[in-house]
Amino acid sequence: MADLSQKEWQEQFANDTNAVLLDVRTQDEVDEGHIPDAKHIDIFLGQGFIDEVKKLDASKNYYIYCRSGGRSGQACAVMNSIGFENTYNLMGGFSEWQGDKTN
Repeated sequence: MADLSQKEWQEQFANDTNAVLLDVRTQDEVDEGHIPDAKHIDIFLGQGFIDEVKKLDASKNYYIYCRSGGRSGQACAVMNSIGFENTYNLMGGFSEWQGDKTN
């Protein structure tokens, strides 16, 4: 797991051909806006989150965000514990995101 600044995260994601964008916020938060093409799995689903993550390709690089960076950090740790090697946490989360957004 790596904690990346907004700038580092955006630059690394833009140049990563093996990247998957993962939003771990609640559905209500996603409905208020999200980064385009992000896959949504709510970390508050607990075991349901783990079950959904296990369906993902562990060989990909996961760029994970939440509202402020806390839950996405937890998601990185959970994913690393079940075999995902490349997870990147967006420090500051969506609340500080300056890139493209959709509502």
